[in-house]
Amino acid sequence: MTIEIRILDYKNSDETQHLIDLLDHYARDEMGGGVPLSEKVRKNLASELSALPHAFSIIAYVDDKPAGLANCFEVFSTFQCKPIINIHDVIVKADFRGLKLSTKILEKVQSIAVKRGCCKITLEVLEGNYIAQNAYKKFGFSGYELDPKVGRALFWEKALP
Repeated sequence: MTIEIRILDYKNSDETQHLIDLLDHYARDEMGGGVPLSEKVRKNLASELSALPHAFSIIAYVDDKPAGLANCFEVFSTFQCKPIINIHDVIVKADFRGLKLSTKILEKVQSIAVKRGCCKITLEVLEGNYIAQNAYKKFGFSGYELDPKVGRALFWEKALP
């Protein structure tokens, strides 16, 4: 068995199809909301990501089959005056779980973050996604808080029309 972890090429039509298929696999899962990607997203995602200089995706192949993905965005810490990598999506297809692909993907993201001089890597995880939480904890992630007296940071959203 061969495992390859690399930066996805948004200009490569085969790789972008793998991006869409993996993200759709995640979207259909209960941890991704349980709804398939819209046709608009399927059609436009790769070109929109390629237009963002701060976006990159890491793809995992097992025996040349797309098996895992992380979509990442470089943002900025005003408190540290350094860049941050935010991992927006992490996907490992069910058929390929148990191969430590999430760890290998996170290692690749971390190596990119270090090369870019980032001060940290961030991500969000659902409270009920214990498997992902355990994987992230093993990799060194933890809840974010400045001072225990004021509590941990919460991830909030406001949908726009």
